[in-house]
Amino acid sequence: MKKLLLGIMVLFLLGLMAACNKDDQGKNDVPELLEVKLSITPEKATANQPVTFEAKVTQGGEAVTDADEVKFEIWRAKDEHHEKIKIEHAENGIYRLEKSFPQDGTYYIISHVTARDMHNMPKKEFIIGEPSEPEDGKSSDSMEGMDMEGHGN
Repeated sequence: MKKLLLGIMVLFLLGLMAACNKDDQGKNDVPELLEVKLSITPEKATANQPVTFEAKVTQGGEAVTDADEVKFEIWRAKDEHHEKIKIEHAENGIYRLEKSFPQDGTYYIISHVTARDMHNMPKKEFIIGEPSEPEDGKSSDSMEGMDMEGHGN
């Protein structure tokens, strides 16, 4: 009788441990990374010509249509004033802005995307008319794929 009772207790404990382990598995899963593909059309435009900026936001290959916040930060090289524009979802995970610029020069855009407890902020350079002196010697995509602390994602 004691062996039967002991066997039942062991089975019960094993079942309890298995159930707890199963519940913990979902908590330890790492979510897919938030991907942001920033595009500019055209990359070289003339003054007062509309330029289209798009941030295609995906996670695990699926479009993110419910981002918490998408902002485009745009400025002319060496200018301390950075314009920040909040962007709404357009379609299929694409967040879009059309804007024209009255002054020639080298410009930069960073798309700040916060969604599903993650943040991604790719940066690109674009030219309006004649380029001005760039901010630094790094390539235009030097921050592509960086998180908010400057680490690669």
